[in-house]
Amino acid sequence: MASVALSEAEKVYIVHGVQEDLRVDGRGCEDYRYVEVETDVVSNTSGSARVKLGHTDILVGVKAEMGTPKLEKPNEGYLEFFVDCSANATPEFEGRGGDDLGTEIANTLYRIFNNKSSVDLQSLCISPREHCWILYVDVLLLECGGNLFDTICIAVKAALFNTRIPRVRVLEDEEGSKDIELSDDPYDCIRLSVDNVPCIVTLCKIGYRHVVDATLQEEACSLASLLVSVTSTGVVTCMRKVGKGSLDPESIFEMMETGKRVGKVLHASLQSVLHKEESLGPKRQKVGFLG
Repeated sequence: MASVALSEAEKVYIVHGVQEDLRVDGRGCEDYRYVEVETDVVSNTSGSARVKLGHTDILVGVKAEMGTPKLEKPNEGYLEFFVDCSANATPEFEGRGGDDLGTEIANTLYRIFNNKSSVDLQSLCISPREHCWILYVDVLLLECGGNLFDTICIAVKAALFNTRIPRVRVLEDEEGSKDIELSDDPYDCIRLSVDNVPCIVTLCKIGYRHVVDATLQEEACSLASLLVSVTSTGVVTCMRKVGKGSLDPESIFEMMETGKRVGKVLHASLQSVLHKEESLGPKRQKVGFLG
């Protein structure tokens, strides 16, 4: 993961500021930086989104393809994740440097989405045991500036919200053989409900307190972080500790409560932005280099 070198004096300055609920950029411990969200940015995908959070820049594309349901879940579709850590994001990703991080992020996304409550996977089934939709979710890290997991989850949720899947009719002839017919009308499509899709809130322990949306400099001062996957109603679906340091039970409980509180606000803000952008329709102005 991208990192930054700090002197001991800089670390002391950051840690003391956090204890006073005043971070280097003026935020409080539970404040996010300004987030830019734009959907429908890649034309040859079923859905896409680009999210910028501070100096972290993530692009997500979703491609819906027809396939065969898994044997253990014959009446469900499924999601496949691929994470590409671009060498442009940070020099540490050159060569095979980003492969381990890409695998770690993909595995975390699988853990979040590997349950029925996140996405209605049954709606992706066309005919049990025979045909289903597979959603290939490609995550591209364009720039790394701290708080990677939160930004990726926001981008994945926005891209799934933007995803349009062609409506399918299964035609059966007299002999019992089935034929699949895809609708030609681009507006005749199904949408996924993303109401229950969780977002990750990463809480970094710095000194005796914890902060959300840590910058690279703040991450350098933290020995342990807690990744809390939270739904829009504040339900924790998954937790994971990262970093070499340890967390005592009291800190974990406090961080979970903060994660639930902050996560509900994050979901509400994201849903508001997504619905507002969609209401503009084709008139909306495209921004960014992909516009």
